[in-house]
Amino acid sequence: MEKPGERSSEILNRVENTRLKQRERYKKIKTTTNAQLRSRQFDKHCPLTDEARKLLHISFQSLGLSMRAHDRIIKVARTIADLDNSDLIEANHIAEAVQYRNLDRQNL
Repeated sequence: MEKPGERSSEILNRVENTRLKQRERYKKIKTTTNAQLRSRQFDKHCPLTDEARKLLHISFQSLGLSMRAHDRIIKVARTIADLDNSDLIEANHIAEAVQYRNLDRQNL
């Protein structure tokens, strides 16, 4: 039996909470979203678990990603972690972000 998906109202609530969390996190640096982060701000605002860091490194090496792609993956993973209500970026967040990056590459 297939598990029912989230209701639209639940998704909207999660997205709104994530946006509030980002505005609060970045209020001192005049940034409002993860997409606006600079790579020099990653250490403070995008903490990765050891497993996430290893997966990112492996993905970077095996897929031949550019530094721009690397930074975009971290930003997307930060957003996925926010939606998951996680302060840390975990390996599953990196894996999902890498999958989205691969989809982008296939559509070029």
